[in-house]
Amino acid sequence: MKLLSLLKPYRLVMVIAIALMLIELAVELVQPLLMAQIIDEGIVKNDIDNILKYGGIMLGISLLAFLAGIVNSFFAAYASQNFGFDVRKELYKKIQSFSFSLFNKFPASSLITRMTNDVNQLQMTLFISLRIALRSPLLVLGGVILALIVNVKLAFAFLFVVPPLLFFLLWMMRKSAKMFKMVQQRLDKVNGVMRENLAGIRLIRAFSRGSHEDERFQKSNHELMEKTVYALRLTETAIPILLFFMNMTVIAVLWLGNVDIQNGNVSVGEVVAIVNYVARITMAFSMFSWIIMIFSRAVASTTRLNEILIVENEMHSGDRRLTTNQDVGGRIDVKNVSFRYPETNVDVITGISFCAHPGETVAILGATGSGKTSLFQLIPRFYDPTEGKIEIDGMDVRTLEFNHLRRQIGYVPQEAMLFTGTIRENLAWGKEDATMEEMTKATKAAQIYDTIEQLPEKYETQLGQKGVNLSGGQKQRLSIARALIKKPRILLLDDSTSALDLKTEAKLLEAIDNYDCTTLIITQKISTAKEADKIFLLEDGKIIGEGKHEDLIIHSKLYQDIYHSQLGIPETS
Repeated sequence: MKLLSLLKPYRLVMVIAIALMLIELAVELVQPLLMAQIIDEGIVKNDIDNILKYGGIMLGISLLAFLAGIVNSFFAAYASQNFGFDVRKELYKKIQSFSFSLFNKFPASSLITRMTNDVNQLQMTLFISLRIALRSPLLVLGGVILALIVNVKLAFAFLFVVPPLLFFLLWMMRKSAKMFKMVQQRLDKVNGVMRENLAGIRLIRAFSRGSHEDERFQKSNHELMEKTVYALRLTETAIPILLFFMNMTVIAVLWLGNVDIQNGNVSVGEVVAIVNYVARITMAFSMFSWIIMIFSRAVASTTRLNEILIVENEMHSGDRRLTTNQDVGGRIDVKNVSFRYPETNVDVITGISFCAHPGETVAILGATGSGKTSLFQLIPRFYDPTEGKIEIDGMDVRTLEFNHLRRQIGYVPQEAMLFTGTIRENLAWGKEDATMEEMTKATKAAQIYDTIEQLPEKYETQLGQKGVNLSGGQKQRLSIARALIKKPRILLLDDSTSALDLKTEAKLLEAIDNYDCTTLIITQKISTAKEADKIFLLEDGKIIGEGKHEDLIIHSKLYQDIYHSQLGIPETS
């Protein structure tokens, strides 16, 4: 199991913690024997020396157990906290390597729950195991054995009660594990609703959908509550059952002990010792329902975390790199490519073929759902084609190293995504060691330089989550600057100038021409497409027209319709 392998670095720490816990356990098991000696050899015989002797021993070993418990807590905390750190690190590393299809399989809300709540469950379980949980079953076992040594007849009652209760607890644990797995799934759903609401709070208020979203959250929250209550009730029923049988055992021991004391077959100290063992075992059993709950949740969390750690990525990195020959830098060949999203049976792209030469600007037009963005996602290998292949500079992208391939591509998605931090830090996503000169050049090309210079802190201006303190056009231009600063071989602009006015967009595209890169731009604007070296028209995942503006305006009915809707009467020559 993957998770267990992460415990290996802490084996010595865990052994020390367990050894200290065993010292506490040994003291707890020996104390009833010493108490019996105090009663039989001291109190009954009125021997003060034996009372002081055995009392002193009890005091000394109790102090030893106290110190062992304190040190055990430090070691248990060290092992559990570091284990939790390692699990989160491995999970994050694994998630970073996920293909887009795996992100569809594991929603963001579920991944967040697994990396927080599920990891915390394992972390807490390890600490409790090293501190308390392992001691309880050993206390039951040790208590039964020592009680039998003290007096077989009186302790015989244990043999009728303890084994059935242990089997009952094991059954309860298996049942609870299934229930708590459902609880974690409901928690995923609650987190999903919360995440959507927080991300779309502006839209919710704009459409006055607060009450509807409140009802949706309440429904998910109620389902979580119901499953949690059911699971907790199941585990809590163990306590009264355990206490009933153990209390009956105490009554039986006291009744039999009273008879044997009167007959002279057993001493008072032996009866007190066995009653003490019954009390300790009862206390251990009473903790079992809590331990069962902790371990049941841990079993459910372990299953969920292992699902992430052992899942196989269907996409694998190649081992080749592109050449540095500037004469062919940025050539894109799309050869008979078809693509459908995982777990669907309809192609969103069908038999597309085209070539973009180095330094060209290619515009891609088409209605919503025509496959434009899907095509873009195949070039940096967010997905692989279902059929056909894509080559960059003559090399199949599937043979290239992931990181090397994506470093050659500047990708600006439809939704401008900025991160919490300064403008400088966001630009550095494109190039970590970018100089101020490079940042200035990129921001000037993206037509965002003047805006930044007007800000009080300029490039050190702090951006909110997703760049909330910038307008849509400013976010788009900053995203483009971030892509340009890496000086990409290929630049993909996925409708990322939609919020710009025509004048600003024209300046931006003119500035991009000065970068030595092949540019593919998805656009709905004829004014943008006109300036491209080549235009492709997509419809239902197929190329239905290609060429320059002058050719398409004559031969393509769809292009004429788009032109007419945006600019008026189409050109005829």
